[in-house]
Amino acid sequence: MSLVCPFLLSLKTLNLSLSLSLSLSSPSPFPSLPVPPPSLTLCAACELMNRGILALVSSIGCMSAGSLQSLADAMHIPHLFIQRATAGSPRSSCPLITTRSRQDDYTLFVRPPVYLNDVILQVVSEYSWQKFIIFYDQEYDIRGIQDFLDKTSQQGMDVSLQKVESNINMMITSMFRTMRVEELHRYRDTLRRAVLFMSPATAKAFITEVVETNLVAFDCHWIIINEEISDQDVQELVMKSIGRLTLIRQTFPLPQNTSQRCVKHNHRINTSLCDPKDPKAQTLEITNRYIYDTVLLLANTFHRKLEDRKWHSMASLTCIRKNSKPWQGGRPMLDNVKKSGVSGLTGFLEFTDNGTNPNIYFEILGTNYGEDRGRGVIKLATWDPVHGLNGTLTDRKLENNMRGVVLRVVTVLEEPFVMVSENVLGKPKKYQGYSIDVLDALSNYLGFKYEIYVAPDHKYGSQQADGVWNGLIGELVAKRADMGLSALTITPERESVVDFTTRYMDYSVGVLLRKAERSVDMFACLAPFDLSLWACIAGTVLLVGILVYLLNWLNPPRLPMGSVSSTTLYNSMWFVYGSFVQQGGEVPYTTLATRMMMGVWWLFALIVISSYTANLAAFLTISRIENSIQSLQDLSKQTELPYGTVLDSAVYEQVRSKAMNPFERDPMYSQMWRMINRTGGADNNVEESKEGIRKGVGCHLGHTRGNSN
Repeated sequence: MSLVCPFLLSLKTLNLSLSLSLSLSSPSPFPSLPVPPPSLTLCAACELMNRGILALVSSIGCMSAGSLQSLADAMHIPHLFIQRATAGSPRSSCPLITTRSRQDDYTLFVRPPVYLNDVILQVVSEYSWQKFIIFYDQEYDIRGIQDFLDKTSQQGMDVSLQKVESNINMMITSMFRTMRVEELHRYRDTLRRAVLFMSPATAKAFITEVVETNLVAFDCHWIIINEEISDQDVQELVMKSIGRLTLIRQTFPLPQNTSQRCVKHNHRINTSLCDPKDPKAQTLEITNRYIYDTVLLLANTFHRKLEDRKWHSMASLTCIRKNSKPWQGGRPMLDNVKKSGVSGLTGFLEFTDNGTNPNIYFEILGTNYGEDRGRGVIKLATWDPVHGLNGTLTDRKLENNMRGVVLRVVTVLEEPFVMVSENVLGKPKKYQGYSIDVLDALSNYLGFKYEIYVAPDHKYGSQQADGVWNGLIGELVAKRADMGLSALTITPERESVVDFTTRYMDYSVGVLLRKAERSVDMFACLAPFDLSLWACIAGTVLLVGILVYLLNWLNPPRLPMGSVSSTTLYNSMWFVYGSFVQQGGEVPYTTLATRMMMGVWWLFALIVISSYTANLAAFLTISRIENSIQSLQDLSKQTELPYGTVLDSAVYEQVRSKAMNPFERDPMYSQMWRMINRTGGADNNVEESKEGIRKGVGCHLGHTRGNSN
């Protein structure tokens, strides 16, 4: 027997007169050697053919397998191919060469076709997922799930893809460095439902990082699918994860009678491999299991040919000569292998007419929701290509197991989530609001009762300099309350000490401005010009009127017969004023000097009236704009309008952290922090949102729903 990297088997030297019994001394008898290039694989195969060969067994990658397939077809050598996944990642379908006629194909696929697309599609459909993200490692060929992505798109599912880099810690760190708080919240929502196409080692490292960085919460549900997941990998993945975990892996049915597990027909399997509880059997790779069964299958086939006296001599073949003839006994040998079957470590190994192994089974394991490490793993269902899903994956509903339990609930008043009606005639306070309605519904369903009280300092909670939490969060950390209920913002700092439910409302930071007061001004028409300009205009009317009177007095005009007009000072003033307001005049002035004076005056009046009209339109338009601040950038650039927020709230902490963080200096937040923290925050900040609204000075920073917790 010759072992060629990664696995090429020549059966020339086997004692074929005896039944074959292999005893494997190590849990991994065929080590996962580096996959050689196709040229090296072909050279190794040609060397075996020169010495004489009856069948070729390969456990390599898809690229080298295609070269061996062409060689086997040309030399008529039965080729039993066992696909090996790279670095333990999930398998992808091999695009091997297909000939026009199946009669010329000498390659048999020992490992069954890849059914990961069918399995995961049925699982996510059973869970009724409509939006989830798929993580895959660098070694996985993403083209392997193209069919799955096409079907999910046809069913209207929203599926995202993200590649997991080799340095997972750096990937997570860069994510925190580049994403803002709102983007991280949206990303956390995406991570609530995820599918992992990874090797067990990469999945463990990835889950560890996202759990330690609080990217996932206890309401997340992740699915890990990979044929190569051992029992030890399952336990480690469950220990590292939170929320709910579903694992999909390949399984092999065993006989119910334990005495028959190690004896299969005319051969005996090593007891350390056939016992599922033995450590060697648990760590044996699936690829090596198929190699073991392939050797058993070939041994049974050769044994049968010897008994039937239909043995074909082995011919020495060469790959170098152009006129080299193929092996004439290749077709009968291939037919005998296809007709044979053997029960081994992978169940029953056989081949269909198209040269594939149809026997494959998947088991679906899972845990319930919870934060406890080391939760129990139960078998949820099985899957096979013939029967599909056998079992149910529906989530277990909450049970009414809290009868008689009284919970202490701490809250912070915030309309419309939690409100209070003051006691009347000695009756206790009555709480109401959206969050109270949800609490009452849970109380009726689960059977518990509750006592509710307001946080002593009326704060939502932030970590002080000494590390102690105040407010609502502090009550929960100190275990003075069992549950917190309010319009509370989920932040990574808070989530590191308490557990949150799923967010039911999206928010963003907004600016609350006092509404401008509208007043009726009787002299608004004078606003376009200053008082000094109006005085200058009035003085100009008097001066021009006097000049016109003097010019007409020095050179009296010739008036027509019967005219009643006179060039008195009163008439001159009236004439100048009427021309200024574009109403004309009654006194005719015919002298040249007077007409030149009036021409200049009319030009001056035209300019003044046009300027007044334009300024009046602009003044009326600006007076209608009540809110000149449209964003945080506008607010930070101005200093005339004071502003603040709720002390120790999420907005307060966000502005402070971004302004004080030496690695993330933001000029906008630095300017805002100087205004908010003026005199230690006592001038502009308030204890509650209601106080800021009642204060009515400047503006108030908070969430768009009126909540700045």
